[in-house]
Amino acid sequence: MGTYVELPAVRTWYETDGTGDPLLLLHGGLCTNDTWGAQRGDLAARFRVHLPERRAHGHTPDVEGPLSYRDMADDTAAFLDRVVGGPAHLVGWSDGAIVALLVAIARPELVRKVVAISANFRPGPDSSVSPEMFAHLTPDAPDMAMFRTMYEAVSPDGPAHWPVAAGKVVEMIRTQPDIPTADLGRITAPTLVMVGDDDLIAPEHTLALYRAVPGAELAVVPGTSHALPMEKPDLVNRMILDFLTNDPVPTLFPVRRSQPARTWC
Repeated sequence: MGTYVELPAVRTWYETDGTGDPLLLLHGGLCTNDTWGAQRGDLAARFRVHLPERRAHGHTPDVEGPLSYRDMADDTAAFLDRVVGGPAHLVGWSDGAIVALLVAIARPELVRKVVAISANFRPGPDSSVSPEMFAHLTPDAPDMAMFRTMYEAVSPDGPAHWPVAAGKVVEMIRTQPDIPTADLGRITAPTLVMVGDDDLIAPEHTLALYRAVPGAELAVVPGTSHALPMEKPDLVNRMILDFLTNDPVPTLFPVRRSQPARTWC
């Protein structure tokens, strides 16, 4: 069961589950909270899980004008202020991971740790292994059928609004985000970058993200795609929980995380 909260820019639907330290699950583009089904139980056994659905997604209505990741990040920060009442772990997938990174940059005091799953910091055509797919991504495309079904089942704007909402999301994905690596370098929250070994996000782009965020950790999940939380949920959940609940393990031969003055004898 969920409810609405009146945020400054949009009336936002959210659900909660579990007890413990607060954690936000931030779904992917064109998705709803249902896509977190394989993670929700495991994470709620350890955390107080909050699942907001962003503007024009799921139960949350669309807004006037175009969509942007930065507006969605502002909504998420407002949700943390108003509903959570303080900092939380952010676990984001795809578009949700972009939002998590933007919140970590703009409002570091609201972020404990970040798990960024299949994230990109440049627009879809610039960061994907298949940039040509974005030329054919339209609301009525066959590949959009699953997303359309999810949207039409719950949207307060009604099934007829799908072409409008989907068109806005697709345009956002094609042209956004554009996060400078210098901004990524300002992230202070411990960050785990996670990706499938056959992900839609190009491996070179994922490596650039991992290298840009200070002290970030990297997990490449074998045998998975952009849908890795669904494909190998047990493994993904274990890695998320290990990262969120434990301190980093001191490594014997640090390179990227080594101190410049360190010497070996």
